[in-house]
Amino acid sequence: MSKRGAPMLTWLAPALALAATACEAPVKAPAANRTEEKVEGRFPAADRPVATIVSARWSTEEARDRVKEGATVMDKAGIKPGMTVADIGAGEGYYTIRLAARVGEDGRVLAEDIVPEVRDGLAQRVARERLDNVSVRLGLPEDPRLPENSFDRILMVHMYHEIAEPYEFLWRMRPSLRPGGEVIVVDANRATENHGTPPALLECEFAAVGYKLVRREEMPSAGGYVAAFRAEGDRPKPETIRACRIDRADGPAMPQPRATGDMPD
Repeated sequence: MSKRGAPMLTWLAPALALAATACEAPVKAPAANRTEEKVEGRFPAADRPVATIVSARWSTEEARDRVKEGATVMDKAGIKPGMTVADIGAGEGYYTIRLAARVGEDGRVLAEDIVPEVRDGLAQRVARERLDNVSVRLGLPEDPRLPENSFDRILMVHMYHEIAEPYEFLWRMRPSLRPGGEVIVVDANRATENHGTPPALLECEFAAVGYKLVRREEMPSAGGYVAAFRAEGDRPKPETIRACRIDRADGPAMPQPRATGDMPD
């Protein structure tokens, strides 16, 4: 992508600087920094297994392009030129590179990963391909560290089942959505320990933090399904969030009681 003479958003840095420093692009701290936000209540733990991070690559880019995975997901997500998009768990950058082309020179992409070496490798790729509308940053396992009111779409592709603290992660991510913004999740319909997320469990965990499922459809070319969520109502207090549990991949997910007094008779 060619360079532009117009100034970039304050939370983006030139790609060549990324290669020179091999570290995260400078990001202007939002008015209320999500990473530094003090939380009085405690978040519930995930009441299901958490998959381990095994690789920065889900499949080869050539194989994914043969089935038009990237283009199809972006179409279903409604990603258009000029949008600002976050790629969470970006890995080697399969979606980052394609998002940069889709949103164009008037759009912006923030690629996030929690593994420093993976982040650095992606920063070098972004610099090598001269993607001046892309910023790369390091997140935390429980916090993607996204600036507030910044994103039209947040992509989470083949990584949700690897989030160790899903309720805190989703809670901290929520303020980064713009009005009408959506979180797009692509995952396999299988148990989390087998690197997937049953759709009912996904919907329940998102709902626990105040997100509403707006659409979901099967997508075999991406290894499972694609689901879209929007924030709805007020963000709940951490101590009021109830963890979800699912006993079978095809069964319903239900919020679990918070205390013994909440147990049914």
